[in-house]
Amino acid sequence: MDRIKKVVIAGGGTAGWMAAAALSKILGSKYCEIELVESESIGTVGVGESTIPQINTFNRTLGISEDEFVRETNATFKLGIEFINWGQVGERYIHPFGTYGLDMAGVSFHAYYLKNHPKHDHQLLENYSLQAHAARNHRFMRPVNAGNSPLSKIAYAFQFDSGLYAKYLRRFSENLGLKRTEGQIVDVRQNVETGFIESIILKDGQVIEGDLFIDCTGFRGLLIEQTLKSGFTDWSHWLPCDSAVVAPCERNGAMLPYTRATASQAGWQWRIPLQHRVGNGHVYSSSFISDEEALTHFLENLENEPLQDPRVIRFKAGMRNKAWKKNVVALGLSGGFVEPLESTSIHSIQHSIARLLQMFPDKSFNQADIDRYNRLTDFENEKIRDFIILHYCATQRTDSDFWNYTRTMDIPDYLADKINLFRSYGRVFRENEELFNDTSWFAVMMGQNITPKSYDPVADVLTTEETTERLNNILKTIETSSNYMPKHEDFIRENCASEAFLKQHAAV
Repeated sequence: MDRIKKVVIAGGGTAGWMAAAALSKILGSKYCEIELVESESIGTVGVGESTIPQINTFNRTLGISEDEFVRETNATFKLGIEFINWGQVGERYIHPFGTYGLDMAGVSFHAYYLKNHPKHDHQLLENYSLQAHAARNHRFMRPVNAGNSPLSKIAYAFQFDSGLYAKYLRRFSENLGLKRTEGQIVDVRQNVETGFIESIILKDGQVIEGDLFIDCTGFRGLLIEQTLKSGFTDWSHWLPCDSAVVAPCERNGAMLPYTRATASQAGWQWRIPLQHRVGNGHVYSSSFISDEEALTHFLENLENEPLQDPRVIRFKAGMRNKAWKKNVVALGLSGGFVEPLESTSIHSIQHSIARLLQMFPDKSFNQADIDRYNRLTDFENEKIRDFIILHYCATQRTDSDFWNYTRTMDIPDYLADKINLFRSYGRVFRENEELFNDTSWFAVMMGQNITPKSYDPVADVLTTEETTERLNNILKTIETSSNYMPKHEDFIRENCASEAFLKQHAAV
């Protein structure tokens, strides 16, 4: 009798439809009714989306065809992120998926690399990563059964049109029995004794009741904040960017299998290549640059004329004090925001859904489950936050007030400890279940010139000659494996080309 009988998802977009798809697939219509309410008159923030490899777990859970998913969302494949001008102007590095090299004799590859290459070279480090090497050469393939070859463990993600992704998941969810209701929410009714939300009221007078409500209403947080007053922790003193101007454009040149983030005077500009166009956005701090200056910079750095009028998005970095309060769970922008520098937004939604399913409530809404959900959500968000802050504080740029501020600002103790540990012997560890592993921290710290004073002394279990020989063998294996991979564009053409892709190439 206490089982949840009705789940109401307030809002669509990426967060709403990911929740709808996952709950419809896992719970099914026989367990409970699921209804999503959205209004086409209320736009979503969604622009071109860039993801990380964990999305493959979500896709497998849904049981969707990867080729179909790629075609329907005009997606491309992604092997990492290229960062330009972050350490110093003119420098670039790739934060790749997967690993560098190979651990040997129980010691991390990072230690052997630092031992043999004390004078760091960005390009050399990339050559120890199959994903980085392939990305530079515009190559891609899915992993194959090739024994100990790095071709057996190719880590990849996707770059896709978020609007098309929401539509794709909508079709998927409705085929599983989900009910979609068109309408604008104008009021929320609460139980006078408990404060739990009992129903939402639409503009046309419809009353939609539910037991569990999922808030996907974006930055406004209609249920979690405007109604339940969850509160918000502001991180803008560490992450001062609060605006973005966005617009797509046509693509020039090769279809790159990676996202690009180019640092600018007061922020950075993203480039996300899709099959039919390129997604672009300039993230900036309005305290250091005007909207007019940001727009000018944005347009000057597009490779083609914008396909739509540029629009400005406002945001504040931070998170809700309680992502789950009473019978409301906030997903996506309703729960908080960290700028998409490392493509973590989709993952945060995905992981929150998985966490909710692990602790799915009944009508008693056990507070211990809610507290654990919030504790784990806070931990994950804070560790992602610290990794993003690393990009800003680990810079040598002195060419603007913005970079002078981020270079010298106080940083969270956790991040400071990570940096100090790395500065000594290049050691970096993954703490508990934080998202980014030791390879990610190593890639950004080395990429932005945090060079350790020495290497892990345990790396001396191999002589310098043995280390050199093994590292050279790794370089040769990576190069051979990368050269075996087809061009990214050819792979898409042969396996998962969209109609837009085929039309564009037929016209050439």
